[in-house]
Amino acid sequence: MGQHSIHPDHHVAEEKGEKAQFKDADKALEFLRHNETGEELGLVDEKALVKRIDWMIVPIMFACYFLQYLDKSLLNYAAVMGIFEDANISTEQYGTLSWLFYLAFMIFEMPHAYMMQRFPLAKYLGTMVCLWGTVVACTAACNSYASLAACRFLLGMFESAVSPSLILVTSMWYKRHESPKRIGFWYIGVGTAVMAGSLISYGFQHYTGTRFNNWQIMFLVVGIITVSCGVVVLLLLPDNPMSSRLSHAEKIMAVERLRENNTGIENKHFKPYQFFEALKDPQVWLLAYITTGASIPNGAVGSFQSVLIRSFGFTNKETALIQIPGGFIAVVSVILGTQIAARYNCRGVMQIVWTALGGILGGGLIAFLPTNDKAGRLVGNYLTHVTGAFLPLSYSYAACNFAGHTKKVTMNAILLMSFCLGNILGPLTFRDEDAPDFVPAKITIVAVDSSVVVAIGILLYYYRWENRRRDNEGLEHRTDIEFSDVTDRENKELRYKY
Repeated sequence: MGQHSIHPDHHVAEEKGEKAQFKDADKALEFLRHNETGEELGLVDEKALVKRIDWMIVPIMFACYFLQYLDKSLLNYAAVMGIFEDANISTEQYGTLSWLFYLAFMIFEMPHAYMMQRFPLAKYLGTMVCLWGTVVACTAACNSYASLAACRFLLGMFESAVSPSLILVTSMWYKRHESPKRIGFWYIGVGTAVMAGSLISYGFQHYTGTRFNNWQIMFLVVGIITVSCGVVVLLLLPDNPMSSRLSHAEKIMAVERLRENNTGIENKHFKPYQFFEALKDPQVWLLAYITTGASIPNGAVGSFQSVLIRSFGFTNKETALIQIPGGFIAVVSVILGTQIAARYNCRGVMQIVWTALGGILGGGLIAFLPTNDKAGRLVGNYLTHVTGAFLPLSYSYAACNFAGHTKKVTMNAILLMSFCLGNILGPLTFRDEDAPDFVPAKITIVAVDSSVVVAIGILLYYYRWENRRRDNEGLEHRTDIEFSDVTDRENKELRYKY
């Protein structure tokens, strides 16, 4: 061998070292190191690329979120379609069915977080959509409390994958100032699902056949539609920008433009230190409390929407139609809240505004107006839908303020577990002895949302304090730190959005 030859073992060692480096770093860094950018990169128009990305993934994310909310809300519509009598269940058993869904939702958040990191994200999400759609269709065969309870638990188990999946998808495609709008676009699935569900319920209530109950046909039809959507997710939603249908130059641009986020795109290796860092991070637990508190009214009003409106003196068919404006208000508030938050970087301020309007004012009208003031109490009920804009803003915090893939999936799981805890506690405030007005449950909405406003103020103060502290340190830029899969605490170049 010549003097300048390199021993084969050197190449092996070098290759192993490179693999170890990429294992520790973000997948985006490995992609960029093995793909030349070339002159074609300069020909890619970023605005046109973002528009193409929007059309490629946002409609699919909207469909997933629309169907997950519609599917879990079918029980709410079935409440005025005869399910109490057909399955022989009481008000308290109905409340148990509502929180049982969220119990399963909460239990399986952490397992989903781990599995989403280990498996291709879009394929995992599509599989879960197909599975929960199957459960919805099977609910049509339920004729007892026990069978309904089993289906509700399974529905919560599979649906619990959707929100953290969509938060991850949003964070791996969009810059931090772009994410509130996109989260808002797919989150309006909640409001549109309320409107669509009301119309679906109203339509099926006109079915007068004797072989099946109208609510059974409703569950079967919607379940089949959901399974079809799951197949679309499996076939069309890309797992990440690097494996998408974009051209080579567009993939490079899609990845490179996210450097400024400092939060990375994807890493398939679980890092225990990032998991434990999340558990010790004060912003995690502030967001957890805020989300739990805001979700208690959501669980209380959302699960008992039909029961509440019917208690105002409306018929079953009127109750179905009267819920439509609430869905419209939810859509408008989500669009306004996320657009304003993105434009002026004011997520927390918008959360305070919507909490005050929806939870405190809306809840106060429902709780404290006289029983005979049907119109005023109905307005209060509609105002509670404004709080629908609250959760996408919390999702936006999770998407833009947490770095390190393991820490991100851990935060997403904690956030959704907090959402579930609030929705478990909410229906428990409705008791048979408080019927038909359920005044204690309504007062709970006002009290809890008041404490949420205070907690948001503390979170905003923490973010501003931490950003000032980092500005005063004056650190130098580290090459490729944006895609090194380090946490937001390790990467001092990251500034928190609030």
